[in-house]
Amino acid sequence: MKSTESIYLDYAAATPLDEAVLAAMQPYFAEKFFNPSSPYAPAVEVRHEYEDAKARLAHTFGATGGELVMTAGATESINLAFRASDGHVVTSSIEHPAVLEAAKQGSHTLAQPNEKGRITPEAVRAALTSETTLVSIGLANSELGTIQPLRQITAVIEEERQRRVEKGSMTPLLFHCDASQGFGLVDIHVARLGVDMLTLNAGKIYGPKQVGLVWRKPSVQLTPNIVGGGQEQGLRSGTENVPGVIGFAKAAELAVKKREQESIRLQKLRDGLEKTLLEGLPDVVISGDKKHRLASHLHVSFPGIDAERLVFLLETKGVFVATGSACAANKHTASHVLQAIGCNESAINGSLRLTLGSDSNEVNIARASEEIIAAVRLETERMRQL
Repeated sequence: MKSTESIYLDYAAATPLDEAVLAAMQPYFAEKFFNPSSPYAPAVEVRHEYEDAKARLAHTFGATGGELVMTAGATESINLAFRASDGHVVTSSIEHPAVLEAAKQGSHTLAQPNEKGRITPEAVRAALTSETTLVSIGLANSELGTIQPLRQITAVIEEERQRRVEKGSMTPLLFHCDASQGFGLVDIHVARLGVDMLTLNAGKIYGPKQVGLVWRKPSVQLTPNIVGGGQEQGLRSGTENVPGVIGFAKAAELAVKKREQESIRLQKLRDGLEKTLLEGLPDVVISGDKKHRLASHLHVSFPGIDAERLVFLLETKGVFVATGSACAANKHTASHVLQAIGCNESAINGSLRLTLGSDSNEVNIARASEEIIAAVRLETERMRQL
């Protein structure tokens, strides 16, 4: 978004397509339109380029192309990953609705976060049973930006696996991570994370929407949600989205290349925005874990203020913000994340998620902070008069 008039602060919901990503995709919309399953030379060439893109994409997080299943987004990927489990599932009460709804299809337990939105290893350990076959914890919470201690959770899962071996139990236990939020800002390597399955979403890293993947260890057995022509190793039938996967690979490579520098830049801008809001609005509440938080995220609450009115007021000033995840906002429901961390109703109703990205800079963040402070003061005065 290049407009000098509008300020976009909802990058956690969607990112604009990077110009370099679009350039990489364009030949595959018309010039190289061939079905990669066709036998003639131009189609075979597209097949090779498609598989090369998968390999390059996988390399960005320490995997191989043959371990990826390409999908139409993170929601489908999550649903496919959950097909690896036929028993009890452990996830957390602050996961994305796609994870929560998938878990609710069967026996499940929701681990509770601490007041900063962090899922402790102890919470996961307490939720495990002898029948648990899948644990699913996200890399970072989409509303608060809180980064989860995945390595410590992996250690808990390893302990449970060892306990089962010692007891002669053959019940498997898999660890899935939805890393849709955080890829491009956090170093992700599947071996270091210790996960068995990983979900990623191109639309969160300046790639095309409706393109996702699930990575799984070769030993993990999946059952397809969609059957037909047998594409993606029989796990996701349907003609391959060649331009989408080409774009995903390019976006991932750019994200990894820029990750360290961009994290530093966004953190500086985010911290400046937070400082200005705290100075201008003494009653503002900052939620999340300040030590373990994505550089892009700032979650603020203005108790006693209607956040939906703030969103409208700010939109009239050209500042686009969100009250929480796009899914929750679309359903007009209170944030399940804020409820889980113990926020009171007044704080929940007055909460905004501010997320920064590629077009954020000192000038527009300074203007955004002025507009937010002005809008809150206006609403405070209106409430006082009522």
